[in-house]
Amino acid sequence: MLELGLIFTTALFIGLSGAMMPGPLTAVTLEHTFRRGYAAAPLVTLGHGLLEIAVVILLLVGLGDYLTLPYVAGSIGLAGGVVLAWMGCGMIRSAAGGDLTLESSPEREQSGRSPLGDGMIATASNPYWFLWWATIGAGYVALSSERGLPGVLSFFGGHILADFLWFSLLAVVVVSGRKRFTDRVYRWIIIGLGLFLVAFSFYFFWSGLKIILAW
Repeated sequence: MLELGLIFTTALFIGLSGAMMPGPLTAVTLEHTFRRGYAAAPLVTLGHGLLEIAVVILLLVGLGDYLTLPYVAGSIGLAGGVVLAWMGCGMIRSAAGGDLTLESSPEREQSGRSPLGDGMIATASNPYWFLWWATIGAGYVALSSERGLPGVLSFFGGHILADFLWFSLLAVVVVSGRKRFTDRVYRWIIIGLGLFLVAFSFYFFWSGLKIILAW
């Protein structure tokens, strides 16, 4: 029991160190929280977590080595760069076109992209997420699997809880200060988040290209 608690705790803190680094998932969480409120953060985390469950299963069945293959990591970088650019440009267009408002409605909340889907897209478009799981994550899965299913569940529970806590905290901060934003400020925030995603798209695309050229 003590070892399971240690696995859970270390996974939690290492997960927090990764979650707190700004990236596409942070931008997506903030955007959807501004649009839909606090409930968006758990949905983004769920989309992210579904892919992480899939990767843990791949590691357990011995397919983790494929994630480090140059053409796999490079292709993920190229495709991820294109997808993030599309998402970022869409955010900028919607904000600049005056399609956003702080006053939400059921129709607006049901239209457009979903937090769960964007959580999955932002995760899958990041080649370094795959590389993290193929190296650090693989080591943790191997270590925790020595304790059987309880060990793996302790590891994954701590890891995904870190994401949930951090993104939920961001959502609380956004929602608590939301009434202080005018529509104009809100639009500029969304434009800024869109530009952030576009910048990451160039970074991911160039990183993927370098990986393939070096292969």
